Amino acid sequence: MPTSISPGTRRLFLKQMAALAPLGAGAPLALNLAAASSAAAQTATDYKALVCIFLQGGNDAFNTVLATDASSWSRYGAARIQQPDSIALLKDAAPDLSAAAGTPRRLGGVLPLTPAMSLQGRSLALHPLLPYLQGLFNQQRKLAIVANVGPLLEPLTREQYKAGSKAIPSKLYSHNDQQSTWQALRPEGATMGWGGRMADMMAATDNSMFTAVSAWGNAVWLSGQNVRQYQVALDGAVSMGTTVDAAGQNRLYNVPALADAMARVVRGGRSSHVMEQDLAAVAARSMDAEKLLTAALPSAGARPFGPADLLNYTDIRGMVGQNTLAKQLQIVARCIGAQKALGLKRQVFFVNLWGFDTHNGQNQSHAGLMAQLNHAMAYFDGVITAMGMSDQVTTFTASDFGRSFTSNGDGTDHGWGGHHFVMGGAVRGGMVGGDIPVYGTRSASSYDFDNSPDQVQNGILLPSLAIEQYGATLGRWFGLSTSQLVEVFPRLPNFAADKIPNLLKA
Repeated sequence: MPTSISPGTRRLFLKQMAALAPLGAGAPLALNLAAASSAAAQTATDYKALVCIFLQGGNDAFNTVLATDASSWSRYGAARIQQPDSIALLKDAAPDLSAAAGTPRRLGGVLPLTPAMSLQGRSLALHPLLPYLQGLFNQQRKLAIVANVGPLLEPLTREQYKAGSKAIPSKLYSHNDQQSTWQALRPEGATMGWGGRMADMMAATDNSMFTAVSAWGNAVWLSGQNVRQYQVALDGAVSMGTTVDAAGQNRLYNVPALADAMARVVRGGRSSHVMEQDLAAVAARSMDAEKLLTAALPSAGARPFGPADLLNYTDIRGMVGQNTLAKQLQIVARCIGAQKALGLKRQVFFVNLWGFDTHNGQNQSHAGLMAQLNHAMAYFDGVITAMGMSDQVTTFTASDFGRSFTSNGDGTDHGWGGHHFVMGGAVRGGMVGGDIPVYGTRSASSYDFDNSPDQVQNGILLPSLAIEQYGATLGRWFGLSTSQLVEVFPRLPNFAADKIPNLLKA
């Protein structure tokens, strides 16, 4: 007779299993790939990983990567200086420690960049709280910038946009839809992302459980046709909650009956209990995953991943605390450290930094996020370099969208295009991919930026690079062929293939 499980226990079990749902209830218990690997992947002997840092909420690209040539700086100031809470950063200024935390006067001047290429009279700088990224770009040459990238269906000029003569992506400016569009090339409801699809193409391993790993939660970017994402806990494998009580009895979430039922299902017995049948494959795969990953992961406290104080950063108020993004990147680095033991040659990872929807109070909130991002990327670069894997791991940023050029008082509104970073030993550092946008001035009559070919409405950026071009550059380094890139990015043929030339080494 099947074990009776109360409704309350069922709810508890389902809640605990929620993080494991992406593994798929119908998946086989073995950790093998469901489809044949590509020929390129089967012959690969190297290891490569892509790490997506998602800046959730819509990062203000105008205050992250700044155009500082005379014309651009003048127009930037005109759009953003609104007293008393100006969000315009300063160009040449020492930090004023008497000013309020996060304000431009307290931050000091922006950080000049020295590109490894001609910008044809343009000049760039970074937010004052991105000094490590400045060093990666200027000296170490391990950081590149991808300018003005965003969702497009085909190349689009300002004139075409204004005339409505070409289609534009649907549901622009919507958080959920644009997060999905950036990760999966479609609005909310998409089920497969381009990270997971690239992993499908390159899944040359006998163990696909850990090919696509999220340290944040469910991320559609990681979901492929065959590859399923694995949501890892910050301290290691997701625990199935199995314990042994003082009497030596097995308990699952402190319920003996549930432990017995799960053990019977995992042993392969056929149960008449519907819930047991539905969750059997998920549970078995999850228990296998916990055992495998726990055995393979290097210790969090061991160098170069630890000690724990490496995860601490100083916020804009001078307070020291753990950086949640660095903690996510620590478990990513530990998973990369386990790749040989797990037999992996290609992996994709997803981490998330939340809080970029800066409609108000931007000085404090955006500065704090820049400090977190700088520290977390510094931590991760240091760990991966110490592991001797800098050339094999490429990290890049993405976000819902950019933000408006104009200020709404003490913040900014939703935008479209934005600037992003690509970091790693395989990056041709000091390069700027794409076109630096031309800033305009707001018309007193139309309230539009009529004298800029790159700005519309409140000065939001009309992307000059498509997500497909950005992703294909990363995918080409990852090992995908031209035909595979088109399969992952069906609209790629609509765009010029050489808009980001030589951004990554082979």
